Amino acid sequence: MTTAPLRTETDDYTTVRTTVGAYRITAPLVRVTGDERITFLDRFLAKSGEFVEPDTVREALALNADGTPFAILLHFEIGDDAWLLPRTAVTADALRGYFDEVGVPEDVTVEIEPEGWGASAFEGPTAWSVAAGFVDFDISGLTLHGVTEAALPGEPAALAHLARVGTTGEYGYLLLTNAPDAAHEAVLAAVAEQGGAPVGPEGLARVQAEAGMAVYAAGFGGLSVNEADLSWMIDWNRIGEFHGSDDLEQPTTATARLAALAAPAESRFAAGTKVTAAGESVGTVLWQAPSANPEEELVIALLDAPFWVPGLELAAGDEQGAERPLRTVTLPRVIARSLTTRIS
Repeated sequence: MTTAPLRTETDDYTTVRTTVGAYRITAPLVRVTGDERITFLDRFLAKSGEFVEPDTVREALALNADGTPFAILLHFEIGDDAWLLPRTAVTADALRGYFDEVGVPEDVTVEIEPEGWGASAFEGPTAWSVAAGFVDFDISGLTLHGVTEAALPGEPAALAHLARVGTTGEYGYLLLTNAPDAAHEAVLAAVAEQGGAPVGPEGLARVQAEAGMAVYAAGFGGLSVNEADLSWMIDWNRIGEFHGSDDLEQPTTATARLAALAAPAESRFAAGTKVTAAGESVGTVLWQAPSANPEEELVIALLDAPFWVPGLELAAGDEQGAERPLRTVTLPRVIARSLTTRIS
């Protein structure tokens, strides 16, 4: 009897880049109900929900009271419910504490981890072929950030919603349902038919980092909105209208900010390592993406202005104490195959 070889993070990375990879959503789901739910969401989401359409999903930033990032959240509007799903690491207890701090109106109900509900996701250049099996129309009709009703094989009574949204720059879909086990099994079966596989967090984190969303895995690390390069997620016309916005400062070109740097393959850098230019310290390594892409290492660092611009030759000491070259690079780092793969 033979056993299948163990998959590596490089295998998972390659799966997402070339076919389709599936993974279970482990972040705590939040359901918000009530006629004033959008008004409640506007208390803490950094972009207004005034023009949010039904059956859509968007990504929004929530701040702490001091103006630092709390979480990046997906906001789904489905029927009479709003759903929130953290993209960055946050616990159910932290969410409870956050909503207590913000204050929930009497006519709004917030359920954290509602019983029986869950979600699965699948991403990659052939992910649309998997998504097509859950709807009864041409899947090309589900546009980016759209949500539609879905059907689960063998579960006619299940409630399911399919959203076209992802984390990797490849085609991405998320299945939200009250039959999460059956849904995940159906996703895995459909993914296997397309030559894909389940993928783990390491390979997925590498693709996300190359797509420009390293914070999904790395977190915020105590950075400000501007340092974390998240100013684009703020509606600056609403300062003073949402939780934590009073302490925000407009971004300037003099602000230190996150930047991506490429390093030679198999270089390893510890968090906190100084990044230098001509021997002078110009920043600090915050996180290194998993080594799933054999061509190079990808390092995320907080760099002083103006050293976060692309194309600069910098350096840092690796974990063995040897100085290694680093080069600031643009994101996305890899051209997604989905950009040239047509949904048909």
